[in-house]
Amino acid sequence: MKKMLSAFLLLTFALFFSQEKEPMFWQDIQNFKKLDQETAPKKDAILLVGSSSFTKWTDVANYFPDKTIINRGFGGSRLTDLNFYANDLLNPYQPKQIIVYCGENDFADNHQLKAEVVVGRFKTFYKKIRQKFPNIEVDYISIKYSPSREKLWPQMKEANKQIAAFMKKEPNAEFIDITKVMQDSNGNVRKDLFVEDMLHMTPEGYQLWTSVMNPYMK
Repeated sequence: MKKMLSAFLLLTFALFFSQEKEPMFWQDIQNFKKLDQETAPKKDAILLVGSSSFTKWTDVANYFPDKTIINRGFGGSRLTDLNFYANDLLNPYQPKQIIVYCGENDFADNHQLKAEVVVGRFKTFYKKIRQKFPNIEVDYISIKYSPSREKLWPQMKEANKQIAAFMKKEPNAEFIDITKVMQDSNGNVRKDLFVEDMLHMTPEGYQLWTSVMNPYMK
């Protein structure tokens, strides 16, 4: 009996370890594929790619009623995830513009992470975009300064600074700074623009983003 039990346990462990676990956010990407199968994505749309600030902006089309938006923000993704899923995020679409919001979670995932590393990750993703879409408009929304992540603000500010400088030199590229519009008259981050977790935004926060983004929208 003991031999049979041991053999069963060994077989169970072998089966468990032989099955490759799905990579993080794999299901989110499969959901995007299902959406695209159900409704063919429109050409010449504005493609939003990035993390939860886009993921939770489920009614983004209402903020830009005269634009065609494809929102492909997923989970609490990092720039490493955008690079990992780059083909899935880019190949199905023929956008006229891509707007990226990502990088905040890279720092949250590793508090010791240097700004230069995150900037490098973005440049890698930007290069992947340009390989497929050499001439379209590509914009990067600055990392917001979430109150719950105040300890990480110095790295985030440095990353914003470096990415802004990089985008300034690139053709058909813009750095969209949403940090100033999220400050009060004293230059402090407005906590009332965030929900209880002090990480994700209220509708007013998104309305302020809209006011800054509108001039850049094609």
